[in-house]
Amino acid sequence: MAELFSDINNLRILSALVMLAIASTLDIWKREIHDILWIVFGVIAVILIVFSPEPLEVIKTTGISLIIAPLAIVVWRIGIFGGADAFGLIVLAALSPLMSLSGNVVTPFTTLTNAAILSITPIFVNVIRNLISISKHENIFEGFEETKLKKTIAMFFGYRARKPKYSFPIERKEKNSKKFDFSLKHAENAQFCDTLNTWVTPGIPYMVYITAGFVVQLLFGDIIFNVIGNIKGT
Repeated sequence: MAELFSDINNLRILSALVMLAIASTLDIWKREIHDILWIVFGVIAVILIVFSPEPLEVIKTTGISLIIAPLAIVVWRIGIFGGADAFGLIVLAALSPLMSLSGNVVTPFTTLTNAAILSITPIFVNVIRNLISISKHENIFEGFEETKLKKTIAMFFGYRARKPKYSFPIERKEKNSKKFDFSLKHAENAQFCDTLNTWVTPGIPYMVYITAGFVVQLLFGDIIFNVIGNIKGT
Protein backbone atom coordinates (compact mmCIF):
# COMPACT_ATOMS: atom_id res chain seq x y z
CA MET A 1 0.00 0.00 0.00
CA ALA A 2 2.80 2.41 0.91
CA GLU A 3 4.53 1.61 -2.37
CA LEU A 4 1.35 2.33 -4.34
CA PHE A 5 0.85 5.59 -2.45
CA SER A 6 4.41 6.59 -3.30
CA ASP A 7 3.84 5.77 -6.99
CA ILE A 8 0.70 7.94 -7.07
CA ASN A 9 2.59 10.81 -5.43
CA ASN A 10 5.37 10.47 -7.98
CA LEU A 11 2.78 10.61 -10.76
CA ARG A 12 1.32 13.77 -9.22
CA ILE A 13 4.71 15.45 -9.07
CA LEU A 14 5.63 14.34 -12.59
CA SER A 15 2.27 15.55 -13.96
CA ALA A 16 2.70 18.91 -12.21
CA LEU A 17 6.20 19.36 -13.64
CA VAL A 18 5.03 18.46 -17.15
CA MET A 19 2.10 20.90 -16.89
CA LEU A 20 4.29 23.74 -15.64
CA ALA A 21 6.98 23.05 -18.25
CA ILE A 22 4.42 23.20 -21.06
CA ALA A 23 2.80 26.33 -19.60
CA SER A 24 6.14 28.14 -19.16
CA THR A 25 7.27 27.23 -22.69
CA LEU A 26 4.01 28.48 -24.22
CA ASP A 27 4.09 31.66 -22.14
CA ILE A 28 7.64 32.48 -23.20
CA TRP A 29 7.05 31.52 -26.83
CA LYS A 30 3.53 32.86 -27.50
CA ARG A 31 2.73 34.86 -24.34
CA GLU A 32 -0.52 32.94 -24.24
CA ILE A 33 -1.68 29.71 -22.61
CA HIS A 34 -4.88 28.07 -23.80
CA ASP A 35 -7.36 27.01 -21.12
CA ILE A 36 -7.39 23.47 -22.52
CA LEU A 37 -4.08 22.87 -20.71
CA TRP A 38 -5.69 23.51 -17.30
CA ILE A 39 -8.73 21.40 -18.21
CA VAL A 40 -6.59 18.42 -19.23
CA PHE A 41 -4.45 18.49 -16.11
CA GLY A 42 -7.47 19.23 -13.93
CA VAL A 43 -8.99 15.99 -15.19
CA ILE A 44 -5.69 14.20 -14.51
CA ALA A 45 -5.79 15.56 -10.94
CA VAL A 46 -9.28 14.11 -10.42
CA ILE A 47 -8.26 10.74 -11.88
CA LEU A 48 -5.22 10.55 -9.58
CA ILE A 49 -7.43 11.30 -6.58
CA VAL A 50 -9.93 8.59 -7.55
CA PHE A 51 -7.22 5.97 -7.97
CA SER A 52 -5.38 6.96 -4.82
CA PRO A 53 -5.17 4.21 -2.15
CA GLU A 54 -6.62 6.71 0.36
CA PRO A 55 -8.91 9.01 -1.69
CA LEU A 56 -10.60 10.61 1.33
CA GLU A 57 -7.26 11.61 2.83
CA VAL A 58 -6.12 13.00 -0.52
CA ILE A 59 -9.37 14.97 -0.88
CA LYS A 60 -8.75 16.48 2.55
CA THR A 61 -5.17 17.44 1.64
CA THR A 62 -6.32 18.82 -1.70
CA GLY A 63 -9.01 20.88 0.02
CA ILE A 64 -6.39 22.42 2.29
CA SER A 65 -4.11 23.10 -0.66
CA LEU A 66 -6.94 24.78 -2.60
CA ILE A 67 -7.01 27.55 0.01
CA ILE A 68 -4.67 29.21 -2.49
CA ALA A 69 -7.55 29.53 -5.01
CA PRO A 70 -9.28 32.67 -3.61
CA LEU A 71 -5.94 34.45 -3.18
CA ALA A 72 -4.85 33.55 -6.71
CA ILE A 73 -8.10 34.91 -8.13
CA VAL A 74 -7.83 38.16 -6.13
CA VAL A 75 -4.20 38.69 -7.20
CA TRP A 76 -5.25 38.03 -10.80
CA ARG A 77 -8.11 40.55 -10.65
CA ILE A 78 -5.80 43.17 -9.14
CA GLY A 79 -3.53 42.66 -12.12
CA ILE A 80 -0.34 41.46 -10.45
CA PHE A 81 -0.36 38.39 -12.70
CA GLY A 82 -2.59 36.97 -15.42
CA GLY A 83 -5.52 34.60 -15.45
CA ALA A 84 -3.35 31.75 -16.76
CA ASP A 85 -1.11 32.11 -13.70
CA ALA A 86 -4.13 31.98 -11.38
CA PHE A 87 -5.57 28.89 -13.09
CA GLY A 88 -2.14 27.29 -13.10
CA LEU A 89 -1.79 27.72 -9.34
CA ILE A 90 -5.29 26.33 -8.72
CA VAL A 91 -4.75 23.22 -10.89
CA LEU A 92 -1.30 22.76 -9.36
CA ALA A 93 -2.87 22.78 -5.89
CA ALA A 94 -5.24 19.99 -6.97
CA LEU A 95 -2.64 18.05 -8.94
CA SER A 96 0.19 18.06 -6.41
CA PRO A 97 -1.15 19.24 -3.05
CA LEU A 98 1.46 20.11 -0.38
CA MET A 99 4.10 18.04 -2.16
CA SER A 100 7.78 18.19 -1.24
CA LEU A 101 10.70 15.79 -1.55
CA SER A 102 12.76 17.62 1.05
CA GLY A 103 10.78 16.90 4.20
CA ASN A 104 10.87 20.63 5.00
CA VAL A 105 7.90 22.87 5.79
CA VAL A 106 5.34 23.35 2.99
CA THR A 107 2.11 25.36 3.09
CA PRO A 108 -0.70 25.89 0.54
CA PHE A 109 0.99 29.19 -0.31
CA THR A 110 4.57 27.88 -0.65
CA THR A 111 4.74 27.84 -4.47
CA LEU A 112 3.32 31.37 -4.63
CA THR A 113 5.60 32.82 -1.95
CA ASN A 114 8.63 31.07 -3.44
CA ALA A 115 7.67 32.51 -6.84
CA ALA A 116 7.31 36.00 -5.36
CA ILE A 117 10.80 35.81 -3.85
CA LEU A 118 12.33 34.47 -7.09
CA SER A 119 10.61 37.20 -9.10
CA ILE A 120 13.01 39.80 -7.66
CA THR A 121 15.99 38.20 -9.42
CA PRO A 122 15.65 40.50 -12.48
CA ILE A 123 16.48 43.40 -10.14
CA PHE A 124 20.04 42.13 -9.82
CA VAL A 125 20.27 41.58 -13.59
CA ASN A 126 19.05 45.13 -14.21
CA VAL A 127 21.62 46.63 -11.84
CA ILE A 128 24.48 44.66 -13.40
CA ARG A 129 23.32 45.58 -16.92
CA ASN A 130 23.13 49.30 -16.01
CA LEU A 131 26.48 49.32 -14.25
CA ILE A 132 28.10 47.73 -17.31
CA SER A 133 26.52 50.41 -19.53
CA ILE A 134 27.76 53.18 -17.22
CA SER A 135 31.25 51.65 -17.16
CA LYS A 136 31.22 51.92 -20.97
CA HIS A 137 30.45 55.64 -20.57
CA GLU A 138 26.98 55.28 -22.08
CA ASN A 139 24.58 58.10 -21.18
CA ILE A 140 21.70 55.87 -20.12
CA PHE A 141 19.81 58.84 -18.62
CA GLU A 142 20.01 61.04 -21.71
CA GLY A 143 17.03 63.39 -21.93
CA PHE A 144 15.87 62.76 -18.35
CA GLU A 145 15.28 65.48 -15.81
CA GLU A 146 14.97 63.39 -12.68
CA THR A 147 16.47 63.27 -9.19
CA LYS A 148 19.35 60.97 -8.36
CA LEU A 149 16.96 58.93 -6.23
CA LYS A 150 14.61 58.22 -9.15
CA LYS A 151 17.54 57.40 -11.41
CA THR A 152 18.83 54.95 -8.82
CA ILE A 153 15.38 53.35 -8.50
CA ALA A 154 15.20 53.07 -12.30
CA MET A 155 18.47 51.13 -12.34
CA PHE A 156 16.82 48.48 -10.15
CA PHE A 157 13.51 48.32 -12.01
CA GLY A 158 14.70 48.41 -15.60
CA TYR A 159 17.24 49.39 -18.21
CA ARG A 160 17.50 51.36 -21.44
CA ALA A 161 16.67 49.01 -24.31
CA ARG A 162 17.69 49.80 -27.86
CA LYS A 163 15.17 47.36 -29.32
CA PRO A 164 12.77 46.34 -26.56
CA LYS A 165 10.93 43.04 -26.84
CA TYR A 166 8.40 41.62 -24.40
CA SER A 167 8.99 44.45 -21.93
CA PHE A 168 7.00 47.34 -20.50
CA PRO A 169 7.95 51.04 -20.70
CA ILE A 170 8.86 52.86 -17.49
CA GLU A 171 9.40 56.28 -19.04
CA ARG A 172 7.04 58.95 -20.37
CA LYS A 173 7.32 62.22 -22.18
CA GLU A 174 6.64 65.42 -20.26
CA LYS A 175 7.00 68.54 -22.40
CA ASN A 176 10.60 68.53 -23.66
CA SER A 177 12.00 66.06 -21.15
CA LYS A 178 11.58 62.48 -20.04
CA LYS A 179 10.24 61.24 -16.73
CA PHE A 180 10.23 57.83 -15.13
CA ASP A 181 6.90 56.11 -14.59
CA PHE A 182 6.99 53.37 -11.96
CA SER A 183 3.22 52.86 -11.79
CA LEU A 184 1.95 49.28 -11.55
CA LYS A 185 1.10 47.74 -14.91
CA HIS A 186 -1.96 45.50 -15.14
CA ALA A 187 -0.70 42.05 -16.17
CA GLU A 188 -3.48 41.47 -18.72
CA ASN A 189 -4.01 44.99 -20.08
CA ALA A 190 -0.49 46.44 -20.34
CA GLN A 191 0.97 46.73 -23.82
CA PHE A 192 4.51 45.67 -24.63
CA CYS A 193 6.87 48.49 -25.54
CA ASP A 194 7.87 48.90 -29.20
CA THR A 195 9.70 52.25 -28.95
CA LEU A 196 13.43 52.24 -29.62
CA ASN A 197 15.96 53.42 -27.00
CA THR A 198 13.43 53.40 -24.17
CA TRP A 199 13.68 52.55 -20.50
CA VAL A 200 11.77 49.34 -19.90
CA THR A 201 11.17 46.74 -17.24
CA PRO A 202 11.45 43.07 -18.32
CA GLY A 203 8.14 41.34 -19.01
CA ILE A 204 9.16 37.89 -17.81
CA PRO A 205 6.08 35.62 -17.65
CA TYR A 206 5.09 34.98 -14.04
CA MET A 207 4.47 31.35 -14.97
CA VAL A 208 8.25 30.94 -15.12
CA TYR A 209 8.51 32.03 -11.48
CA ILE A 210 5.62 29.75 -10.48
CA THR A 211 7.42 26.81 -12.11
CA ALA A 212 10.67 27.71 -10.37
CA GLY A 213 8.80 28.22 -7.09
CA PHE A 214 7.32 24.72 -7.33
CA VAL A 215 10.72 23.16 -8.09
CA VAL A 216 12.17 24.95 -5.04
CA GLN A 217 9.21 23.66 -3.02
CA LEU A 218 10.03 20.10 -4.05
CA LEU A 219 13.76 20.35 -3.34
CA PHE A 220 13.92 22.84 -0.49
CA GLY A 221 10.42 23.53 0.83
CA ASP A 222 9.19 26.98 1.79
CA ILE A 223 11.96 29.58 1.46
CA ILE A 224 10.52 31.95 4.07
CA PHE A 225 9.83 29.30 6.71
CA ASN A 226 13.18 27.60 6.21
CA VAL A 227 15.12 30.85 6.41
CA ILE A 228 13.25 31.82 9.59
CA GLY A 229 13.88 28.34 11.00
CA ASN A 230 17.60 28.56 10.27
CA ILE A 231 17.81 31.98 11.90
CA LYS A 232 16.08 30.69 15.03
CA GLY A 233 18.35 27.67 15.05
CA THR A 234 21.52 29.74 15.15
